[in-house]
Amino acid sequence: MSVVTTLASLTRDDSWDLPLFVHILGAMILVGGLTLSAVALIAAWRSGSAALTKLGFMSLFYGALPGYVVMRAGAQWVAHKEGWEDSDVSWIGIGFGVSDMGFLLLLISLVIGGIAVRRINRGEGGTPSVSARIATGLVSLFLIACFVAVWAMTTKPV
Repeated sequence: MSVVTTLASLTRDDSWDLPLFVHILGAMILVGGLTLSAVALIAAWRSGSAALTKLGFMSLFYGALPGYVVMRAGAQWVAHKEGWEDSDVSWIGIGFGVSDMGFLLLLISLVIGGIAVRRINRGEGGTPSVSARIATGLVSLFLIACFVAVWAMTTKPV
């Protein structure tokens, strides 16, 4: 065991290791899905590829959305276990604020993306539409907000 591991085990209770693991796992899946989606949608915007547009929206649906649910459930589990549900700590407020705002951005992106993919599947447009470009901006905004939340969770500003 390293010195850091030993010190960490002495300073905190290990009863919330599983909820914290669930929270971090969900956050990693969420950020991975958002990153894949943003990269695919930006590439589709530049190249006009319908396949990349579909990849961007499917990564939102099959990666980012389930990751969000797991991340949020883990966050609520940790907050409940530690008694932080009604806390005024700034990093918790930042995390929950990004989470709530991000869910709204994710839902709007999924609806807009579903419309764009449906149009592509019907043959109404092979290139990314205006709705796909709007969703690209929303996904990118949520991804940036996630990095702000990661900063707040790791540095714990006052």
